[in-house]
Amino acid sequence: MLQDCRTLRELLTAVTPEDIEPLSMARIDAEVGDPKPFAGPEWVVARRVVHACADLDIVNALAFHPRAVAEGVAALRAGARIVTDTHMARMGIPMRRLQPLGATVECLLGDARVAQRARREGLTQTAAAMDLLMEDGGADIIVIGNAPTALVRLTEHLLAGARPPRLVVAMPVGFVNASESKEFFLACCPTVPSIVLRGRKGGSPLAASAVNALATLALA
Repeated sequence: MLQDCRTLRELLTAVTPEDIEPLSMARIDAEVGDPKPFAGPEWVVARRVVHACADLDIVNALAFHPRAVAEGVAALRAGARIVTDTHMARMGIPMRRLQPLGATVECLLGDARVAQRARREGLTQTAAAMDLLMEDGGADIIVIGNAPTALVRLTEHLLAGARPPRLVVAMPVGFVNASESKEFFLACCPTVPSIVLRGRKGGSPLAASAVNALATLALA
């Protein structure tokens, strides 16, 4: 048993910290094989999302608007205001990538008006936050990784004529209305550039990883 542990330790320490990410990406490339389901910058984003969850099946559920990557990169290079549905998604987008671009990221759940509105109107706080955001003029990039209600409210505002963001990253996760909210958005807002993870899967780490990949492209 001791020898087994030593052998395993040698295997684990044979890869340097600097090697981990490139090796991970190379393994994703190899396991997905050719032809890739997406090309060029879209594959850079898709691969980063796969890396965030170690689930190769994710690529089959990703949907890119034709202008999604170009709009996201251009918005970031112009110093985008990014707003997320949760603090978890906000924390997943580090400022070290955004600061060189002059971009910012925030979540409105800490705003006292959000809790007040949610109580007054019987909404989830993420839906109330989306109402306030869109009524105040919206954001350049809107990132939804957890809350289907936030995506539904965003869709309703866009249908009512609100200014659309340059990019929507829509990856709410769960068993109740997660998949349905994404299909609602895609059906109602086909002209809005978006990166959507269809179905039940998603989450803040995946949504944040898509933005991080776009920031890497913007910095290149």
